[in-house]
Amino acid sequence: MLRQTPDTAKIAVIGLGYVGLPLASEFGKTQSVTGFDINPERIAQLKTGTDTTLEVSEDELIAARHLTFTSDPQDLADCKTFIVTVPTPIDGYKQPDLGPLLRASETIGKVLKTGDVVIYESTVYPGATEEDCVPVLERVSGLTFNEDFFAGYSPERINPGDKNHRLPDICKVTSGSTPEVADFVDRLYASIIKAGTHKAPSVRVAEAAKVIENTQRDLNIALINELAIIFNRLDIDTKAVLEAAGTKWNFLPFRPGLVGGHCIGVDPYYLTHKAQATGYHPEIILAGRRLNDGMGSYVVSQLVKAMTRKSLPMTGARILVMGLAFKENCPDLRNTGVVSIIEELKDYNVDVDVYDPWVDGDDAASEYGIHPVSDPKPDGYDAIVVAVAHQQFKELGIEKVRAFGKEDHLIYDLKNVFSGDDVDLRL
Repeated sequence: MLRQTPDTAKIAVIGLGYVGLPLASEFGKTQSVTGFDINPERIAQLKTGTDTTLEVSEDELIAARHLTFTSDPQDLADCKTFIVTVPTPIDGYKQPDLGPLLRASETIGKVLKTGDVVIYESTVYPGATEEDCVPVLERVSGLTFNEDFFAGYSPERINPGDKNHRLPDICKVTSGSTPEVADFVDRLYASIIKAGTHKAPSVRVAEAAKVIENTQRDLNIALINELAIIFNRLDIDTKAVLEAAGTKWNFLPFRPGLVGGHCIGVDPYYLTHKAQATGYHPEIILAGRRLNDGMGSYVVSQLVKAMTRKSLPMTGARILVMGLAFKENCPDLRNTGVVSIIEELKDYNVDVDVYDPWVDGDDAASEYGIHPVSDPKPDGYDAIVVAVAHQQFKELGIEKVRAFGKEDHLIYDLKNVFSGDDVDLRL
């Protein structure tokens, strides 16, 4: 039996990254919240008011006066509602890695009590909450699902670096393992979401809704990437084509480019994994993934051809890659597509410098073995790849970017940061 209301819920948020911290701080403005993360360094930073993801400001952390931080699982013992916001990555074989999710479930299971509710926000395939996570909760706690404790699913919709679409401004899908719990979860989120909520009829529907959101975006980007490849062969400016087509009211405004981040390049593999488990082999979804995964190689092949036509040497060439984050104006390095370009370039025995004023150098080194330069050398590069549309790059202007190049060099602008007349190549 449910023994709490949204007003009396003592909340624990498990995982304080890009998703968990904004959620914990929003709830923490009005009610008791324990923010838990297994990284003690992350907890120490948050206690000083520092968020290295740049998603929550120091003032916002101060405003969350009911929020406390801990890396000690015992501090979760008094909580009654647990919200799980840990990563759900893929492994080297592009299969779902539920390890962080299951370990979080084990941590909760050790303090789970009668009447408690566990809500998952991490992206999963349909069925994962009740088929994978709940059994862990039952095994560790010794309690019975939907008798002693309950579950819900409310998929995250955080867009890293986006200051216009913040957590309270994005409609929240909610669900629960029983009708009573579904109402509880919906009212809980409604207390902080100004944009409103949508109560799905089941946990599985909510899980499926989340996983197709980014699958749809992935396929749309794949289509535009393929069109860019075709138009390049036809010697037609892709941007000009998209601008012309965009004058029709229902044309979707997607642009070509690298696909990375914590969602779009990952979520489709969760859906295809579940589909294959039922005996169905997805065709379109996996085709889109293959095309988007191959864009790094395509970019480098175009760069090599352009350098060859310009009689610029490849062996021993120095190339500057501007941008490492997976998207503009944020420090998020997760699954960044820029790495595929860097790795491909190194196969040509060239020296690659990476410049990104947004990313933390230690994070880049530990995650990818990349050591970004803090100040690109003037007159130092045979080619410059503008891989991310950071505001700082736009403010530099084309003349200062060109100043990084040797007397004879070329610029490949992947994100249309500059005019097509001012660069040598663009997607």
